[in-house]
Amino acid sequence: MNRRILLVDDEVAVLLTLKAVLEINGFDVDTAASGREGRIKLRSHQYNMIITDMRMESDAAGIEVIAAARLASYRPAIALLTAFPVAEEDWQALGAHKMLVKPMHTRVLLQQIEKLLAVHEAEMGIRSVPPATPGKAAKPASAKSSKSSRSAAKQPAAKKPLARRTAKKVTAKKSHAKKSSAKKSAAKPPAKAAKR
Repeated sequence: MNRRILLVDDEVAVLLTLKAVLEINGFDVDTAASGREGRIKLRSHQYNMIITDMRMESDAAGIEVIAAARLASYRPAIALLTAFPVAEEDWQALGAHKMLVKPMHTRVLLQQIEKLLAVHEAEMGIRSVPPATPGKAAKPASAKSSKSSRSAAKQPAAKKPLARRTAKKVTAKKSHAKKSSAKKSAAKPPAKAAKR
C-alpha cells in the first residue's frame, strides 16, 4: 500500500503539478482546493502526510488545516507549503513538522518529503515501505506498533495569538512584496521609441 498524501492549496497549477510529481514517485495523492475541503477530507480519510498552503480562502486557512490534522487520530506528518517563509519557531508553534518553500526543485522536494515521513514514522513507531519506483510494486506497510499508542498522547494545541501573528506576518510579507514590485515597475522610465 502506497503512502497517502493530502495536498491542500488554492492554486490549481500547484496542486496538479505536485500531484503529478508525487504520483510518478509512488505516492497516493488526494487534493483539496481550499482549507475547508482539506478539513473535510482529513475527517473522512487517513493520510500519512498533509501538505498545506498557508493562505487560501482566508489568511488563517492553512492554520486551520494544520489544527485539524493535529486532531486526527491517525497523526499524519504535517508540512506547511508557502511562498513566503516564516520563522522556524512560528511554523513549529502552529503544529507543522516542516516548512516547504515554493518554488522548489522537484528532487529537493521529494528528499524533504521522504525525510519528514521517515522521521515522523520513526517517532510514531510506524514501519513503512518507501513508495515504489515507477514500474515497481510497493510492499505493504505494517500496522502501528504499541509504541505509537504511547506517543499518540495529545500534544498541546498551538496558541491562537501566535497563529494570528504568523498569518499577519505572511500577509505583511506578501503585501510588502507587491509594493516593492509596484515601486520597481513605477521607477523604470518608459522606453523611448527608436529613432530612424
